[in-house]
Amino acid sequence: MRYRFYTLDVFTDTPFGGNPLAVVLDADALSGERMQLIAAEFNLSETVFVLKPARAGHNRKKVRIFTPRAELPFAGHPTIGTSYLLAKLELLELDPADALIVLEEGVGDVPIKVQSGMGGPRAMQMSVPTLPVGGPVPPPRGDIAAMLSLKEGDLLPGHAGYSCGVPFLFLPVRNLAAIASIKLRTDLWEKLLSGWWAKSLFAFTSETVTRDAQLHARMFAPAMGVAEDPATGSAASALAGYLCEQDRCDGCRRWLIEQGFEMGRPSLIELEADVAGGRITAVRVGGSSVLMSEGWIEAE
Repeated sequence: MRYRFYTLDVFTDTPFGGNPLAVVLDADALSGERMQLIAAEFNLSETVFVLKPARAGHNRKKVRIFTPRAELPFAGHPTIGTSYLLAKLELLELDPADALIVLEEGVGDVPIKVQSGMGGPRAMQMSVPTLPVGGPVPPPRGDIAAMLSLKEGDLLPGHAGYSCGVPFLFLPVRNLAAIASIKLRTDLWEKLLSGWWAKSLFAFTSETVTRDAQLHARMFAPAMGVAEDPATGSAASALAGYLCEQDRCDGCRRWLIEQGFEMGRPSLIELEADVAGGRITAVRVGGSSVLMSEGWIEAE
């Protein structure tokens, strides 16, 4: 059988920037095993398969998300990119006054608000269905720094794990020079994190390349077959838990995160968190996408 697919660059408004994504439409006949093989064939950080929704609705689709090695219950750039594609191709009936897409994912329903411009959809903003939760005590800072090929002083105190469905270990780094010099030692990763709660690493610093951003980041996910990711919405979602734990100011908190610059794929991720009484009540992640290609894939 032949399946229509599209590729997009996500968390960017510029072709060949952001995080590439493949989306396969009308994939209901595919088994999970076949989906995994197709994701490995595309060999992008994630591939999405769009299915009929479990619940009736003119603005709903079910999706399954795969890295080259594993299925994910939730991921940010696949959610943003897939909702952009569905709106761009007009594959859903949306209310022009309040355009909202609902994607059924492993973590539950993910609502995405469509922001439109003169030429159609411009950007998407998803509301995270699972609020950030903290993880167990991570390995010592000195060991983590060595794993990143850094000096212990390059890694600031306060590294911790958080998850919005996919766990990440968040690592505050001193400056741009230090974060640019990171080289992940997979031998030490195997020893320290391959069996730990969070196997993916999100290093960030408050020193940025662009004037508008507040954070500069890199993400490494060897367990998922992703050596480095240009833009990671699920990590940005969980990062809200880390940032709000450090500064428990109430109100709507906003950050612009730049990622992928070291890879030559600059990305910008918009992050918002609502905080009341020192607790997060909502997290939203947004960004733009660019449609890059379309074609057919043979998958018996």
